[in-house]
Amino acid sequence: MALLPNSRTEPDGSAVIRVLSYNIRSMRDDTAALARVITACAPDLVLVQEAPRFFRWRKKLARLAAASGQVILTGGATAAGPAILCGLRATVERTEDVLLPLTPGLHRRGFATAVVKFGGARLGVLSCHLSLQQDERHEQAGMLLDRLAGMGVEHAVAGGDLNERPTGRTFRRLADGLTDCWATAPWGSEYTSTPTDPHQRIDAIFATKGIEVLGCGVPLGHPGVTRADLRAATDHLPVLAALRIPAV
Repeated sequence: MALLPNSRTEPDGSAVIRVLSYNIRSMRDDTAALARVITACAPDLVLVQEAPRFFRWRKKLARLAAASGQVILTGGATAAGPAILCGLRATVERTEDVLLPLTPGLHRRGFATAVVKFGGARLGVLSCHLSLQQDERHEQAGMLLDRLAGMGVEHAVAGGDLNERPTGRTFRRLADGLTDCWATAPWGSEYTSTPTDPHQRIDAIFATKGIEVLGCGVPLGHPGVTRADLRAATDHLPVLAALRIPAV
């Protein structure tokens, strides 16, 4: 398998970055394996779903960030689960956690969002975990697109657990408005669920037009990422993308 490009800043100010999206199931599994997977992927940004939300949740997320060479950017319980971690290469401009409308009887959902800079490149970032309920999920996709459009940035990336396959109408709604990174530049493996029996792609990374996708997929075969760790870390497989972000 070809290697993804390493992170770097180009002479023109554009930036090549690695973005990892990962449902970590509230860190209820093997957190050492989870940290090893994240570390091996060498991401600049980690879009987390199902971050710890209850007792000492900040301490738990901070422990994972430190163990994987990251810092907490935003999110967690304040976004109802989504969070964003980042490496020290990122310059943080602002962050905002967004709680979505609550449907009685269903789980509260939210977005973790930020605007960051890498070199001369400025990027909006959003981590999401969409509803299990079909109609609510479709509405949340519209809110996601509106949120990206309202961030005041030319380039943005969104990723997360969509709870839907690419043939579903919510996934198609996002893919119609954004670039589906796996479909554009497939790399590694496709299916994200489940680690023991990968058979469906329900996690994805999307980018706005103008961002060049250099490769995207489940990092099976990536140096330092083992099948044993992927199975032990959580109940989803991660998605790793290499992207070139134009300078402002």
